[in-house]
Amino acid sequence: MDQPTAQRFSTHLEFEEKFQLCIARSRSVLQLFDPDFAVFPLGSSETEAALRAFLAAGGSMQLAMHRSAHIEKHYPRFLRLIRDYNHKVECRVTSRSLHQLTDSFCVGDRAHIVRRFHCDHTRGEADFDAPVSTEISLERFAAIWVESLPGLHPTTTGL
Repeated sequence: MDQPTAQRFSTHLEFEEKFQLCIARSRSVLQLFDPDFAVFPLGSSETEAALRAFLAAGGSMQLAMHRSAHIEKHYPRFLRLIRDYNHKVECRVTSRSLHQLTDSFCVGDRAHIVRRFHCDHTRGEADFDAPVSTEISLERFAAIWVESLPGLHPTTTGL
């Protein structure tokens, strides 16, 4: 059996390419954590199209973050996507006790991962078709999810 080989990246463009690839390879679930998702291209038309196709095909998403203000202010396409697929997208905001967490990742289908080592930098790695590479981030995500509350509602009333 081949050992997973992480693909390193250090630029924003490389990160975006790996993120798009993670979406494209995923079929059932995307789990994302970032303090504010400012670096993720959630507002781009390419990401919107990829996520719409993923969700329309039966996929679901879970996003956990410290703050939702950046998404609310800069990603109207993503907010529309959440509104259109609110039964398939769940967003949570972490409690203050978790605000020291500074990593950032997207895990697809428990087999693909795009991970930035620190939210202030684009340097990171991606690994595809490698469930072993996702285990630690999935454990972290589960712990973050439990300690978070629903947030980032698609409308101003939260409906």
